Amino acid sequence: MPAPRFYCPDPPAPGGTLELPSEAAHHARRVLRLRTNDAVQVFDGKGAALNGKICEIDNKHVLLHELQTCIADAEPALRIVLAQAMCGSEKMDWVMQKATELGATEIVPVQTQRSVARLSGERADKRATHWRQVAIAACEQCGRNTLPLIGPPRELGGWLTEVRGLEAARFVLLPEGDSALGRQTPKRTVVLLVGPEGGLDDNEVKMARLAGFIPVRMGNRVLRTETAAMASLAAVQTLWGDFS
Repeated sequence: MPAPRFYCPDPPAPGGTLELPSEAAHHARRVLRLRTNDAVQVFDGKGAALNGKICEIDNKHVLLHELQTCIADAEPALRIVLAQAMCGSEKMDWVMQKATELGATEIVPVQTQRSVARLSGERADKRATHWRQVAIAACEQCGRNTLPLIGPPRELGGWLTEVRGLEAARFVLLPEGDSALGRQTPKRTVVLLVGPEGGLDDNEVKMARLAGFIPVRMGNRVLRTETAAMASLAAVQTLWGDFS
């Protein structure tokens, strides 16, 4: 059984000792019921990870020792950017979690005309912090050592302008898309744009096309926004990434 994993943004050098952050320590004690000499792994969210053992655990502290560099790397070779139109909070959390598990390098929440939820200012920053915690938990579970980049919601038009010059294969998912994803030419970076529950409006589709996005369809059925996001990630990984 794999050792429990914990996010620690500032781990020490190999051979040192480490006290788990308070939230991670609480999870180790109260949820996982870990004990002295149990093996654990910590990662910094930037690609590095250490294996260690619990040498001390009490009601306030969990201390690790025998820290050794872990060379396992679960990052995909393919860089995948998922732009997900804002939807309900539970659906967005689900997208953040599953996209992290499926290897998305960056997840961009975008505001569209038909987005159910619209956030700005402090509320947007707080939601981005929450999404980052969802991604951290997903990385702890799936074995990734690098956190996906997640920021506050962006306006679709501004984001499209930024990615227009990116060296990448760009696809917008549409039920009436011109082609299937499997007929496209892969590149080292893939950008996926997924619309909201009501779909992108005609002007947004036009903007996406002008930004170099190719409209693709995912089969002959109309998928929910969160289903389309995960189906496209899995398809890209199958065609050109980890699953191939």
